[in-house]
Amino acid sequence: MIYLFTGEGGGKTIAALGLALRAVGHRRRVIIVQFMKGRKDTGEYKAAKQLAPYLQIYQFGREGPVNLRHPSAGDKALATKGFEFAKKTLKRKPKLLILDEINLALAIHLLNLKEVISFLIKIPKSMDVVLTGRRASQRLYRIADGVSVVKKVKHVYDRGILARKGIEF
Repeated sequence: MIYLFTGEGGGKTIAALGLALRAVGHRRRVIIVQFMKGRKDTGEYKAAKQLAPYLQIYQFGREGPVNLRHPSAGDKALATKGFEFAKKTLKRKPKLLILDEINLALAIHLLNLKEVISFLIKIPKSMDVVLTGRRASQRLYRIADGVSVVKKVKHVYDRGILARKGIEF
């Protein structure tokens, strides 16, 4: 099954991590490939070390934010490296593969949509896949088995509250 978590609201990665935790609880192997993320001080990255070998996170991004209007060649190279890595993870046969922020990486043209769809349709039936990130393509909506759109009603950032350890990262 392919699950798509998209929308402008917060919680897409959190929902994917919830599925990961559920799978790990049943001793299923989960691999998370994070695009455009490179911070090692996040709760999920730290937790993966404690939940190994069942949960593994691999990051393909720099620590700082990506300029969404003008991503750098370095950002594109990291995303490409992450996608190539994701393809190789199939040999490791995880039960759940999470491609975190791939929707946004596609939307800002760090990755090629046709190549990603070609990869997704070849994934074995024994493996579930989660795609997260804003601005998901309508083509991804069509191939996904489940689609959740997270709508922002309000967010603490709107009040000037910065990201808090253990909640937003």
